[in-house]
Amino acid sequence: MILDGKKTSEKRLALLREKIEESGLYPRLATVLVGEDPASQLYVKMKHKACERVGIGSIGVELDAGASTQDVLDAVHRLNLDPMISGILVQLPLPKQIDTHAVIEAVDPLKDVDGFHPTNLGRLFSGSPRFSPCTPLGVMTLLSEYGIDPAGKNAVVIGRSIEVGRPMAALLTNADATVTIAHSKTKDLASITQRAEILVAAVGRPRFVTADMVGWGATVIDIGTNYDENGKLCGDVDFAMVEAKAKAITPVPGGVGPMTIATLMENTFAAETMRSCGHFL
Repeated sequence: MILDGKKTSEKRLALLREKIEESGLYPRLATVLVGEDPASQLYVKMKHKACERVGIGSIGVELDAGASTQDVLDAVHRLNLDPMISGILVQLPLPKQIDTHAVIEAVDPLKDVDGFHPTNLGRLFSGSPRFSPCTPLGVMTLLSEYGIDPAGKNAVVIGRSIEVGRPMAALLTNADATVTIAHSKTKDLASITQRAEILVAAVGRPRFVTADMVGWGATVIDIGTNYDENGKLCGDVDFAMVEAKAKAITPVPGGVGPMTIATLMENTFAAETMRSCGHFL
């Protein structure tokens, strides 16, 4: 079974547009883009396009590649104080001269629709999330859409990044899965992944997960976005070989990626909803 993220995201965006229209609210998302990295520019453009589709206003703050940490902090501070802005997204990665942690911590937690602020990550890990990182939360939505309940299942997450791997593990734990986080220092990785009923790959290495690493009937979630030696877009999973063993699997493209953007839109509406009723708990 193919877990179609594109189809699911289209469904979620259509429902969200209806909710926004019925609410009478006007959520607005602000993006902060530093430099001219083509991939980052494309991602920001896609996010603004999604905003248009669902009725979320959006503005883009663009800084040149030579911007300092203080320049970015000043931009974030202005957006924090702007009463018209519901959510703020700082496009990562930032140029090397910028202190990424300082920038993330500067975003108002109540406008942190990316879910990366330490306060929001802390709430997630404590089991009472406000905003969860969009990619892992999008995965959970996709699993739910296809009736895959993590409760009681053995889940393995390959990757321990604070943006994806760790919050993914936290969300699965909150959903009552038994979770193992594997990474570059894990010994005999295949023996661990073969036992996974839900296997999430978030390592950033083309076709890293091969068929011999996957147990029969597993649900395989591919979060990777890579380009192989021929310049072809591919995931962290060798899809052609693994599909035959998996009960369910996400493709690349068309799997997790669209869910990330849909979740960002939902988080932005949630931020505006909480703000409008004065509920920030």
